[in-house]
Amino acid sequence: MNENLTPMEAPKPLVDWKNAPKLQNLKQDYLDAKSTHDAQVNKIEGWLDNLNVTGKALVKTPDGNSKIVPKLIRKQAEWRYSALTEPFLSTTDLFNVAPVTWEDKDAAKQNELMLNHQFNVHIDKTHFIDEFVRAAVDEGTVIVRTGWEFSEEEYEEEVPVVQFQPNEAFGETLQQIQQLQVENPTRFDIDVPDELKQALEISMQQGFPMEPVVVGSEVQTKVKTVYNRPTLSVCDFRNVIIDPTCYGDIDKASFVIYSFESSLSELEKDGRYKNLNMVNVDTSSILGMPDHATTDGSKNFNFSDKPRKKFVVYEYWGYWDIDGSGIVKPFVASWVGDTLIRMEENPFPDKKIPFVVCSYLPVKRSVYGEPDGSLLEDNQKVIGAVTRGMIDILGKSANGQTGIRKDMLDATNRRKFEKGMDYEFNPGVDPRVGVFMHTYPEIPNSAQFMLQLQNMEAESLTGVKSFTQGVSGQSLGQVAVGVRGALDAASKRELGILRRLSNVILKIGRKIISMNSEFLSDEEVVRVTNEEFVKIDRKDLAGNFDIRLSISTAEEDNAKAEELAFMLQTGASSADPGEVRMIRAEIARLRKMPDLAKKIESYQPPPPDPIQQQLQQLELAKLEAEVALLQAKVANEQATAQLNETKIGTEQAKAANLSSDTDIKNLDFVEQESGVKQERAKELHGEQARSQAQLKLLDRQFKTEDNKVDLMKEWIKSRNKQK
Repeated sequence: MNENLTPMEAPKPLVDWKNAPKLQNLKQDYLDAKSTHDAQVNKIEGWLDNLNVTGKALVKTPDGNSKIVPKLIRKQAEWRYSALTEPFLSTTDLFNVAPVTWEDKDAAKQNELMLNHQFNVHIDKTHFIDEFVRAAVDEGTVIVRTGWEFSEEEYEEEVPVVQFQPNEAFGETLQQIQQLQVENPTRFDIDVPDELKQALEISMQQGFPMEPVVVGSEVQTKVKTVYNRPTLSVCDFRNVIIDPTCYGDIDKASFVIYSFESSLSELEKDGRYKNLNMVNVDTSSILGMPDHATTDGSKNFNFSDKPRKKFVVYEYWGYWDIDGSGIVKPFVASWVGDTLIRMEENPFPDKKIPFVVCSYLPVKRSVYGEPDGSLLEDNQKVIGAVTRGMIDILGKSANGQTGIRKDMLDATNRRKFEKGMDYEFNPGVDPRVGVFMHTYPEIPNSAQFMLQLQNMEAESLTGVKSFTQGVSGQSLGQVAVGVRGALDAASKRELGILRRLSNVILKIGRKIISMNSEFLSDEEVVRVTNEEFVKIDRKDLAGNFDIRLSISTAEEDNAKAEELAFMLQTGASSADPGEVRMIRAEIARLRKMPDLAKKIESYQPPPPDPIQQQLQQLELAKLEAEVALLQAKVANEQATAQLNETKIGTEQAKAANLSSDTDIKNLDFVEQESGVKQERAKELHGEQARSQAQLKLLDRQFKTEDNKVDLMKEWIKSRNKQK
């Protein structure tokens, strides 16, 4: 019986469900899945031993022999860490949220801002990504627990007591505040005090300026939110038991059981746990829970006082027929020892188990994956055996020692020899035979070849190349295609791993978006740049979205920026100004200068100088006058040519009729009598007169416009001199 309970005390029921699960039902699922879980734990612990050269990876050799084990797996992993973390950490805007429908366009922008803000501010992104990638590389599987934490506290604050009095002179201030509200609502909400907002509202209602006047103060109890944010934690694989029948998809798991360390103080502060007075902290101590894995520091340490004393809490996420309808529903339950302290329906909006799993190297129909260490175990053992053999050979040889025949030197010359002085050797003894210098034996080439072969095989298995050797023409042949092919193959392998990691980050992003629409406060303010703030309303976060990751390396961003810069250089003369501005903003964004990109996108050229505009108009009028003058000259030339053609026709008619004087006289008589000759002459003279008049008019107009331009230029020069 629990020593903390009185004889009449009993646990309080946590729910009023018709068919609530019992604690023994939950523990039975734990026991049934534990054998499969323990088998996987043994595999992972073996991989970690090989990685860190501990436990099973240590070798037993006779005393005096080498016990070294080269860290081949660790070397490969160290090169893999940075290659997989940098794409996630190289950008501040990790998530890109796109709407599925046009109606969700604004909501998608809000979610993108909020999601990136949470990852950059509320979540330690660097620490999380490092832990996430290292767990995947080292253990082959990474399990992430998503959640939400909320805390608020009461405090007392002395606030002024304000009365509103009519003041016509205060109207100008209210007008400025109203203008700020219209032009920049976000700055209005942040910068304007509450009493001025109230004054503006009251003034609008009464139609007269009302000024807030402080008449005193009072103490008020207020509540402020300490934190309201999503949480992400990389779980210890030993403390998460997953339904073994999920066939590699944790979303299809019927349950996940997670154990963690806590205390009565922490659970009481959380507010979701009941029956805490019935928990026996002594029997549930972490020291007496061998199934729960702890850090090295907490294995032999615990607090002595009851509020802080650590114990193990088991948390069950799964599905149960809670109402007896035959249809299971998601729920969560927690217990300590034999006491249920929590049971409720799944509080998360998506109603799914709040765990995501990522496999480094997938295993068919298994939720767990494999690390590179599972492929390199034999290679590390062979390299270790060859290395230890070479060290033993060198260690057992007497390097630097000198042997002398006993009869080669007498006692006096022996002392001289040891002191490095000239000496005499006995007759009949050849010093070339009597003195022997010991040296290290030659390491056979076969040993070095074996080491090189194992390293090359390790590189081919993982795609990770050593820093010293890398990919060279000697290792792949002198054909450039071969080098490029090997690099592409290694990149594709690494890209495949990166895709699997990215897919899990996307799942995390979707879970956070669903939680934001449910758990966020009504208003959040997110800084977009150093000068711009955006107000986010929780009601505007709902919708259907596609989430993508904006992951890239610094090298990739620089390459893109150089390509865009080359595009500007080649087509800047004929490109549209808006297109040029867009490309420049993208270059700034790739160079990690978001503020500059924002300024480039929002840049508006200054309005043109009105004087300069007028001068341009006068220049245009001058050109138009010149064109009109040329057209008039052309018309005059055409009239003159027509007159000449008429004269030529008359002369030809006269020449044709010179043979007959009668005909000429008759023709002349007829023209004079009919008036044709006079009309023709009058018409020709009239055309010439009109052309001359038009020419003079255009010439005067041209001179007038030219004078205007000259006067305007002189005025601009005088204005510039005055400045």
